[in-house]
Amino acid sequence: MCQTFTSMAARIGIGAAIAACAPAWADPAGIDWQPVGAFAIARTETTVGQFARFVAATGTVTRAEQDGGGSVYEAGWTQKPGWNWRTPFGGGRAAGAREPAVHVTWDEAQAFCNWAGGRLPTDAQWVSAAHTEQRANPPPTFERARTYPFPTGASPAGAQCLDDCGAAAQARAIAHGARLSRGHGHAAVDATPAGVNGLHDMGGNVWEWVDDPVGATGNGDRLTRGGSWWYGQAQMRAGHRQSKPADTRVVYIGFRCVRAD
Repeated sequence: MCQTFTSMAARIGIGAAIAACAPAWADPAGIDWQPVGAFAIARTETTVGQFARFVAATGTVTRAEQDGGGSVYEAGWTQKPGWNWRTPFGGGRAAGAREPAVHVTWDEAQAFCNWAGGRLPTDAQWVSAAHTEQRANPPPTFERARTYPFPTGASPAGAQCLDDCGAAAQARAIAHGARLSRGHGHAAVDATPAGVNGLHDMGGNVWEWVDDPVGATGNGDRLTRGGSWWYGQAQMRAGHRQSKPADTRVVYIGFRCVRAD
């Protein structure tokens, strides 16, 4: 694990502090790990608070910060000055610790997960965790071994998505006063009801980077899963695959980590 992380760190130019190995299953980010079959996955999307710990430990300066801001789609990709993981909608308005960390590239997300004791999930792991209930004793609203059409269960209700996930999505939205051309903004990572396997926001809120194609190098396209507050329920289904260049840093892509259980 250390060798993999050190190689990744060198490639994206983060600080030397990450070279030291942590003990097995150290949890410097404070992730709430949920066992799912042969692996464990973060119960929520990576938060601003967790990403801040990584930045403090490694000296990482993200590409969005280096470039002066990440992007959003407004009749074409538009760079937004000051939009980054600290201030996702700019204006100097700092994100709360429980908001999802966004404006993070695939490499930066993988580096965080390595530092946190894991890695980005493969596409198969992500889909398994998001759609097939694997808890020994799930609550009455879920059935063990059942595969659901949405990460929220039989319907998309409760997700942070656009228009067709319920009226509560707009009330939960945090856009820090930004005027958006579409959608209402993300929610805090534990503001939505827990879904399949007790996980939050596997559908909606922000897209999530996955490691697909597994182990690829260079700036090729990488898969994102789960949809976001920018889209409706269709993007939350298991059959929907969407890819973007690995160096994409936008307001509605975040991530979560997995580790071998």
